[in-house]
Amino acid sequence: MQVSVHGKQIDVGDTLRTHVTDKIEDLNEKFFNHATDANVTFSKEGHGHGLIKTVVSIHVSKLISVMAEATEADPYVSFDAAYDKVAKQLRRYKRRLRNHHQRLESDAEAILPARDIVLAPESHDEEAAEEQDHEDPLVVAEMATNIQTMTVSEAVMRLNLSGQPAIMFRNANHEGLNMVYKREDGNIGWVDPEGVEHQTTTLRKSA
Repeated sequence: MQVSVHGKQIDVGDTLRTHVTDKIEDLNEKFFNHATDANVTFSKEGHGHGLIKTVVSIHVSKLISVMAEATEADPYVSFDAAYDKVAKQLRRYKRRLRNHHQRLESDAEAILPARDIVLAPESHDEEAAEEQDHEDPLVVAEMATNIQTMTVSEAVMRLNLSGQPAIMFRNANHEGLNMVYKREDGNIGWVDPEGVEHQTTTLRKSA
């Protein structure tokens, strides 16, 4: 597994880099031993308050990733806190992740090719914003991505692991496009256009 350690406005020394690499490799051997790569980024936060934010992202496979972050005054403490969150998620979903990974690897039709398009934010200039209202949004980037076939339970698991605010997926029960997303109240929303009895459902917050 390739482990990349980066610093934004902070120098990551050899000792910290070794600490991070050793713990990530131990985590991979403990849970899966087939993770493709991991990225750990340290950055300064807090506008001069000396806080360090650490983001840990691990590709458990080419289709599944887990991400967590933490902010502390010390980079070692910050990394260990983010690492503990990742380990807790992997420990919780270990069996389900293996089954999910095996199904995705064996079922080529479970993946729907799609485009991931990044749009520029609306301009604060009134004249530019008015002109933009009559045109398509400005495209900043466009990337190939995949929409995967999952059960709602698997989609919620993937949402919790990825750290993303929302995930679109193809519902394994009826093959329609669905979305799960994190609500401001801490619960998870589930949008199911194919469901007659519930177009938008709120799922209870996971423990």
